[in-house]
This record gives sequence, C-alpha cells and structure tokens, in this order.
Amino acid sequence: MTKTGRYTRLAGLAGMAMLAMTAPAFAQEIEEVAEEAFTLTAPETAYIFNTLLFLIGGFLVMWMAAGFAMLEAGLVRSKNVAMQCTKNIGLFSIAGIMYYLVGYNLMYDGVDGGWFGSLSLWGVDDSGGVAEDGTGYAAASDWFFQMVFVATAASIVSGTLAERIKLWPFLVFTVVLTGVIYPIQGAWQWGGGWLSEMGFSDFAGSTIVHSTGGWAALMGAIILGPRIGKYIKGGGVNPLPGSSMPLATLGTFILWLGWFGFNGASQLALGTIADAQAVSTIFINTTISAAGGVVAAMILTQLLYKKVDITMALNGALAGLVAITAEPLTPTLGWALGIGAVGGVIVVLTVPLLDKLHIDDVVGAIPVHLFAGIWGTMAVPLTNADTSFAIQATGVISIGIFVAVTSLVLWLALRFTIGIRCSEEEEMMGLDKAEIGVEAYPEFSR
Repeated sequence: MTKTGRYTRLAGLAGMAMLAMTAPAFAQEIEEVAEEAFTLTAPETAYIFNTLLFLIGGFLVMWMAAGFAMLEAGLVRSKNVAMQCTKNIGLFSIAGIMYYLVGYNLMYDGVDGGWFGSLSLWGVDDSGGVAEDGTGYAAASDWFFQMVFVATAASIVSGTLAERIKLWPFLVFTVVLTGVIYPIQGAWQWGGGWLSEMGFSDFAGSTIVHSTGGWAALMGAIILGPRIGKYIKGGGVNPLPGSSMPLATLGTFILWLGWFGFNGASQLALGTIADAQAVSTIFINTTISAAGGVVAAMILTQLLYKKVDITMALNGALAGLVAITAEPLTPTLGWALGIGAVGGVIVVLTVPLLDKLHIDDVVGAIPVHLFAGIWGTMAVPLTNADTSFAIQATGVISIGIFVAVTSLVLWLALRFTIGIRCSEEEEMMGLDKAEIGVEAYPEFSR
C-alpha cells in the first residue's frame, strides 16, 4: 500500500470512530426535533397549511400572466407581438406596485360594510399570531395571493386593445385600474363591504376580477375604435389572423393550469379535512367546466360555420373557466359541465355580435371575461341556496356601472390629453417597430 493510501485509510477509520462517538447524540437531536415538530397545535398546523395554499395558489395565478402573454402573442399579428409581451410584463409589475402603495388597504382595511377601506401603505402585520379557530395565515401570503388577482384584471384589457393603443397611455390606465378601480369594487364584496352584507356571492371573481377587466376593456375598445381594415364599408368584417396558433394554445393551457390556483386557493384554507375535500372538488369542477366550454364551442362552430374554429375552442375553454369561477364548490360535476358549456356558447354567439357593432376585440376578451363572467355570477343560485338571483344581479349591475363609468371617464381623459391611439402610419408599420423598437420576428414580420 502506498503512503497516500495508508493516510487515506487512517483518515477514514478516524472519521468512522468520530461518527460512532457522536451518533447517539446526533440521533437524540433528530428525535427531539421530530418530537417538537409533532407537538404543533392544531391551529399552528392549520396556519402552515393555509399559508402554503395562498403561496402555491399565488404563484399559479402569477403563471397566468405568462398565459395571457402567450395567448395575446399568438392572436395578434407578427408585427405587434413584442408590444404585447412588453405590455404584459409592464402591467404585472405596475399592479404589484400599486397594490402595495394603495390597493390592498383600499380594498381590505376597515371597510366594515362600507364602500372602501383606507388610503394607506400596506405593511406586513403578523401581530395577530395563530388564530385559535384555525383560520390564520401569514399576512404576506395573503397580500401576494390578492395581488396576482388584480394583475389578472389588467391583463384582460391588454388583449382587447391590442395593435393600435400606445404603450404609455395603456400603462397609465393600468395604474388607476389596479390602484383604485379594482380595489374599490373588490372592497364591496371581498373586503366585507355593502355587497357582502347583502349576501352577494362571487367565490373567486367571475365579476370582481373578470367582468371588471371586461368592462374596462369594452369602454377602451369603444373609445379607441377598431383597427385599420378590420371592418369593411357595407358591414363586412375583414379577418386579421393572429401570428401563431401554437402560442395561443400554449397560453390557453397555461391559463387553465393557473386557474387551479385562482379557484382552488380561493377556498382560503387547507387546515382541515373538509378544506382539503373542498379544494379537491373545486379543482375537478374547474377543469370539467373548461372542458364543457371547449366542446360546446367546437360543436357550435361546426354547426354554424361548417368548420371548427381553433380560436373559438381556445376561448371556449377560458369562458368555461370564467363562468365556474363565481361558484366552483357547490355544483356537481354535471352542473359544472353545463355552466362551462353555456360559457362556450356565449363566446361563439357574442364574438360576431361585437363585430356587428364594430367593437374590435382582438383576442375575444370581452365575450370571455365580461359576458361569461356575468353568466357565471348569475348562475350561482342554481347550485348555492345561500344567495338569490336578485342579489346576484345587484352585484353584477352595481360593479358594472361603477367600472364602466370610471373607465369611460379615464379613457376619455387620456384620449383628450396625451392621446391613446397610435398614428395610421405606426399602426400599419406595427407597434413593435413604432413603440418598442424591437421586433419579435424580424425575419418575417408582416
């Protein structure tokens, strides 16, 4: 044996001897840690699982930002793809900042049956500790989960107004939408405001999130006007196909995945067996509703147009997801399937309706998020006896009026001050070149 080999062997023997001497103490330490872990109280265990649900649900909903970006990138023309990607990362970042500066406290701090909370900066406050009833969670996990919801509402507006809106006016609108408009109407229900006391029910936001984004998008589309060449004199519609159906399909599947966080984590608790069962039910109702939306849209487009339209199928999935969001827990699978299927039908019927009105919605966000969102909210009493059609209608109408009026005023203010629409030359060139300076597909932009 070489000298080096002997040294290595001696070192190994020494190490084994030290391990043998310390093993009992090490094992005892592990046993003590394990024993301490298993002595957590039931409220502490619930606190951990509730917090974990918020965090997992939050990053799934954040992943939906990628879904919106890919969906929009696929449904706009090649010359506008980089613009859509820029808008989506910009709006997500603005939403986070505004929700920190003013949005969260405006929505949740001291609403107490009123109209809105306080105008103050949010800060982490875990001073309440662990709730004895098992409903506690880390304050930061709740803020994160709520923040990604407001970003979703802003993403809805982005797709509708694509290919002709300037970047900075859109981002200015996003500041007000995420910092003021969304939190105020959200306070009415989720913040414990007047709609909550009345008995209005919107489990995960068919109206509070999706219809809010839809109303803001509709007002913007009306003020902005259609894209050049979209509508032909005499009533004809000129299709302007998107750049990539694979990207749009990928975006849809990403959104579908993110929706499990959107709806599932809105249970707001995972600390009991009942909560775990509820989250599981929400998951299957969410996915079966999306499936119903897809199949209904495919069948209806085949019957009406003799061909299946991939964009209608994709939006059928999203409409099914939006529709079930208002109440994903109480329906049976059969009811969930039917609610989603009606959402898919709504998309197929209302996309051409908007075209007849010359309202240019590039990605179909208004039918998906506004119309299917209203349907889903109004369908809640079909499976949830704790509310009524009159109360649901009150929530839909009041939130609709508030968001539509404030959005309309803001869009008009932007139009007559800094302007919101790019020039005809810039629109024909494409906003990648005109606004961003970087083309998504420089080899073959059209």
